[in-house]
Amino acid sequence: MVTDYEGTRPEPVIRELRQDEWAPWYDNLIRAFGAQPEPAEERELWDALTERTRSIGAWDGPDCVGTAGAFSFRLTVPGGASVPAAGITMVSVAATHRRRGLLTAMMRRQLDDIRSWGESLAVLTASEPDIYGRFGYAAGTFGLHGEIDTSRVRLSVPAGTDDVRLRYAAPAEVLDVCEAVYARLVPRRPGMLARRPGWERLGVLDAQEHRDGASPLQCVVAERDGEITGYARFRTKLGWGPSGHDGTVTLSDLAGVDPATEAALWRFLFGIDLTSKLVVRGRPVDEAWQHQVSDIRRCLLRLRDSLHVRLVDVGAALEARTYQAPVDVVLEVDDPFCPWNTGRWRLTGDTKGAACRPTTDPADLALSVRELGAAYLGGVSLAALGAAGRVRELREGALTDTAVAFGSPVAPWLPHGF
Repeated sequence: MVTDYEGTRPEPVIRELRQDEWAPWYDNLIRAFGAQPEPAEERELWDALTERTRSIGAWDGPDCVGTAGAFSFRLTVPGGASVPAAGITMVSVAATHRRRGLLTAMMRRQLDDIRSWGESLAVLTASEPDIYGRFGYAAGTFGLHGEIDTSRVRLSVPAGTDDVRLRYAAPAEVLDVCEAVYARLVPRRPGMLARRPGWERLGVLDAQEHRDGASPLQCVVAERDGEITGYARFRTKLGWGPSGHDGTVTLSDLAGVDPATEAALWRFLFGIDLTSKLVVRGRPVDEAWQHQVSDIRRCLLRLRDSLHVRLVDVGAALEARTYQAPVDVVLEVDDPFCPWNTGRWRLTGDTKGAACRPTTDPADLALSVRELGAAYLGGVSLAALGAAGRVRELREGALTDTAVAFGSPVAPWLPHGF
């Protein structure tokens, strides 16, 4: 960024984060998100996970006034492939420097960098979704929240559940085996992240100031035939009402490699003594327990957007996934922020693979890069976007056929934030 005219104070300089600048850079982020200090263990973990060469800061003289980072992730896409994706994170602009184009400039720099790294996808979790829509991001996965009245809701479990043995374990002591369970699940569901070393520690952070009066983090592991097949991490908070005990179980994380293991873990959570409510947040929208409960209304379910997806390279991104039905369609894509994507693309593919190339053929569908991002992981229907006026059908029948092809039999899911 440069001065607009002679005599004006220079605008902040945007550049790569240096090794010794993390503390003021991160302090600017914390201030922008409410200035609540973090526990030392959590701060140290984010310091270790931050990739300096993929992070940028805006500096006004010696002061950091803007931040943005990009983690190196691999994201599961429909078909099971693990695709490099930039996990956009730690984005902030100091309140003293708002409305000066800093965010736009950092987003511009990031997307140019991601393209130069050869990564076709950028993903983020949005503090304010409206902000990132301007830069081509759209919600592609959703998380299920619920408050289940376990005093009145029963759980019906599948055959084999009783063969699963559960035992308590200290969360940190079984971290490696739990991470191995997680790794087995990553290829099975779009939206899941293949975690690099160090990320497993995020799931066992347990600062007292974040417990809200609940217990320390607890963990049970599931075993069958001597093999660990799943785990659940949770907290309990005891309470008493006019009728007696009224405690709450809050689920932090749950994973199982098969339906019986998952059911055994959910049954355990439903039946913890002295509790009558189970709080779950950000679970897969198609998780099986919803079809095992006796009364879905008493689960108080609601949805919230989760992973926002941005195609940085339309052709490469659409080629990286497969399609659940044969597709041959010409997409007229509009992408004003990344103009290299604007134009017509012929997508052909099926369950075995895909090709996507620029073309001059007549378009079958017209849409922006945001609609492609929303539909990319298979959790948002192109047909629904068409009904909303976001996708225009230019050839009769093209929208329905393409929407079916883009779908996924398993709902995409982001297992944790970043």
